[in-house]
Amino acid sequence: MSAEESKAFERRFFDEFMNKGNLALLDELLTPDFVDHSTFPGFAPDREGEKQMWATFFPAFPDFHSTLEDTVAEGDKVATRFTARGTHKGEYMGIPPTGKRVTVTGIAIHRIKGGKMAENWANIDMLGMLQQLGVAPVPGQAGG
Repeated sequence: MSAEESKAFERRFFDEFMNKGNLALLDELLTPDFVDHSTFPGFAPDREGEKQMWATFFPAFPDFHSTLEDTVAEGDKVATRFTARGTHKGEYMGIPPTGKRVTVTGIAIHRIKGGKMAENWANIDMLGMLQQLGVAPVPGQAGG
């Protein structure tokens, strides 16, 4: 894939899958041997684990929306810096709904193979999200 095709794939992944919560699309977007090198604890690092992880996330943050801030592609990899927002309305990772709106930033690198995502490496500010939900202390604040 060219750099522009990789960037178009990334836009589609974020727009059609992540921002619309279309779990069925993962079979089309991920290779059968997909590997997530940064999967959440408790989920397999493969395509089925990815489906299960998102199946727990989307109901917890039903208004989830991720904005692509920067996308850079070279060779078979595309890197994206993103900002995600959503309201915690369902249980997530054992945390009961708080009703709080969160903003989380992250960077993902995806390896593209045959027009599909074959590998994922992501760094997401999960501590910041947990602090915004009120379940992790914020240094320098009362109780933190």
